[in-house]
Amino acid sequence: MKLSRRLEGQTLRKLEGSLFIAPWVFGFLTFVAFPLGFSLYMSFHQVKITVNSVNYTFIGLKHYREILIANGSLLYEELFPFLRESAMMIPIILVFSLLIAILLNLKFPGRTLFRVIFFLPVIFSSGQIVQEFIAQGEGSLSIMETLRIDYYLQEYVPGAWAAPIQKVLGSFVLVLWYSGVQILIFLAGRQTLPAAVYEASRIDGSSPWSTFWKITLPGLVPYIFLNLMYTVVDLFTFPSNPIVSRVNTTNYGSSSALAWIYFTIILVFVLLTLLLYSRVDKSLSGSKR
Repeated sequence: MKLSRRLEGQTLRKLEGSLFIAPWVFGFLTFVAFPLGFSLYMSFHQVKITVNSVNYTFIGLKHYREILIANGSLLYEELFPFLRESAMMIPIILVFSLLIAILLNLKFPGRTLFRVIFFLPVIFSSGQIVQEFIAQGEGSLSIMETLRIDYYLQEYVPGAWAAPIQKVLGSFVLVLWYSGVQILIFLAGRQTLPAAVYEASRIDGSSPWSTFWKITLPGLVPYIFLNLMYTVVDLFTFPSNPIVSRVNTTNYGSSSALAWIYFTIILVFVLLTLLLYSRVDKSLSGSKR
């Protein structure tokens, strides 16, 4: 009798859990899984829209071959320079966010106001606004013209890297403007570190520099990789991304193929980030033992 009641209770709890998660499952299948599957289907077809219907002609990997081989300029002249830009933006954003979060964690007058100021761009900025700022050159550093940095980059840096570096410096202020979420995550992570550890460090005579490298930075490793993951995904939807505009075309088959190629590249970056995190986490776990 007790066993049957226990089984009935477990079944009831499972049913309640299923009911709570059902709206999310329905929304995921309807608005995420189905569009993804349908875009994959279209990437293997030539899509032609007529007045009465939509015709799908199977062409196999033709769209993929055109993008990767026949029309390789899209990847080599637009995507690869953007990936180089991202490789430079990511460490800049992470280091800037970490330093600002540590400063905002200190007690000083107006701390709450400064926290709001650093997060406001995330709330008010949109892709169109950022694009307009970039077009007007408002995100650049005036010191570039004063010190003729553009000239030295073109003269002494290989062309494959000179253009991405110039573009990053040309929108440097906007890159930092996009650091609000990362600052918030680092700030939350810093506040999880117990104050007793820092008190013990001060009693032992550790300097602030030593405390940062031996306590703060190791304690923030999970948040560093969380921000790394977020920044990677966020940069791949950055307004200056040349691939996003190429995806939004009326050639649905080719656009779907390009979107899946782009998705694969993003997935590789995410998997590399996870692999790096797992190795660092194992290394830190081993050192703690």
